[in-house]
Amino acid sequence: MEQDECILSDQVRTNGHTTTATLSAAGQLRWEDHRLDIEKQVLGFSVDGLKIKFRAVVEAEAGICCCSSKSALIRKTLTLELLSNDSLRIWTEKLQDYLDSLGRPKRLFIFVNPYGGKKSASKIFQNDVKPLLDDASVEYTVQETKHQLHAKEVVQTLDLEKFDGIVCVSGDGILVEVLNGLLIREDWEKAIRIPLGAVPAGTGNGMAKSLLELHGEPCVASNATLFIIRGHKCSLDIATISQGETRFFSMLMLAWGLVADIDIESEKYRWMGSARLDFYGLQRIFGLRRYNGSIIFVPASGYESYGEPLDLEKNIIIDDESAMKSADGLVRDPAYGYQGPKVDIKSLNWRMIDGPFVSIWLHNVPWGAEDTKAAPDAEFSDGCLDLIMIKETPKLPLLKLMTELNSGGHVKSPHVSYLKVKAFILQPGPRTDDPTKAGIIDVDGEVLARGSGAYKCEEDTLMRYDRLLIRVDQGLATLFAPH
Repeated sequence: MEQDECILSDQVRTNGHTTTATLSAAGQLRWEDHRLDIEKQVLGFSVDGLKIKFRAVVEAEAGICCCSSKSALIRKTLTLELLSNDSLRIWTEKLQDYLDSLGRPKRLFIFVNPYGGKKSASKIFQNDVKPLLDDASVEYTVQETKHQLHAKEVVQTLDLEKFDGIVCVSGDGILVEVLNGLLIREDWEKAIRIPLGAVPAGTGNGMAKSLLELHGEPCVASNATLFIIRGHKCSLDIATISQGETRFFSMLMLAWGLVADIDIESEKYRWMGSARLDFYGLQRIFGLRRYNGSIIFVPASGYESYGEPLDLEKNIIIDDESAMKSADGLVRDPAYGYQGPKVDIKSLNWRMIDGPFVSIWLHNVPWGAEDTKAAPDAEFSDGCLDLIMIKETPKLPLLKLMTELNSGGHVKSPHVSYLKVKAFILQPGPRTDDPTKAGIIDVDGEVLARGSGAYKCEEDTLMRYDRLLIRVDQGLATLFAPH
């Protein structure tokens, strides 16, 4: 391994005595028994006379040397005193040049949802997010969301030129609203390039958990904020769910059957807190519902054995002609924003599975919530959705596999089919025990459609309880990520 080149070496004063400090080309700052990795640990610095004060994050257990990502991070100020104004000028120039080279965001627009989860987002912002942003000299504009879809409304007209990213201090719902707001703008092609940040402060926090867990980091607000400040990014697949002219853009998951019923119907027990999911889950398992219907899908490579081939001459599987209009792979209509990726239906290897089903669950990222590793093999930008399907299962094995959701062990059950798909059509039907009652289609934690006789079926929904087309646009969005 080549030795890290030293670009600065100077006498400095620290703790009342003189020592040597060095700065390497790779951003390693050393003096005495101290070492700071500027990219990973230094948020910013300020000058006070001949003193340079570094605002840094270090590990509570490991002190100055940041060796493990598992220890709790604490904010700390470390001071070096230069011996001359010339040395001070050279050091500050080199330090600033290095920080500027990292491409960190300088201006952020931040949504804070004071109503989500335990209603703690405002406190989390003040205690965990704001101090780190201030230490890093990041400018920010804060908007508290006032009602459902407020974030979507704001980003439709937001001047994105003023910001280097949009951050959501919330659960996943506000992040999804932001995505949908960006993609219905006339300038959606430019708008969707703005990086999005997820700071966990809601009920589920599936996106933040997926990002942080992938790199072995705890799912806490301070860690998420730190990685946003560092400015690393990754691409994210986006699913376009369409029904005729109506579209919804999803970044997390779609559920129909057992998972959707538990997620949505358990709201009646919201007073129980997170225990409501376990409590109502037991009710739904022992009073198990099965739904008629079918799924049609394009399997990813290696999953072609699932389902039966579909004869496109005999089966009209979709009437969404707008999905096929564009020659370059995208449909553009300035009046309506992004229309979704092209699907060349006749050239794809469509396969079909008929119900009844206990549960259909499509996932874009590994974690559906902090305690739900729904799709262990899901990747952020592989052009696929992970399908977790349960057709028939006795109740006790079902109960066992549901208890393994926190580790992803449920996908190993013989009663679960787990595969990757590139496109998907859901044709939902009624319950097998009562044809007058249908189910719920849950997308990213919100109800997309309700069938007749379903929970709160009198409420309006964006789509009908009918055939849906789901297409995947690989790497369409950008997220702030740990690495």
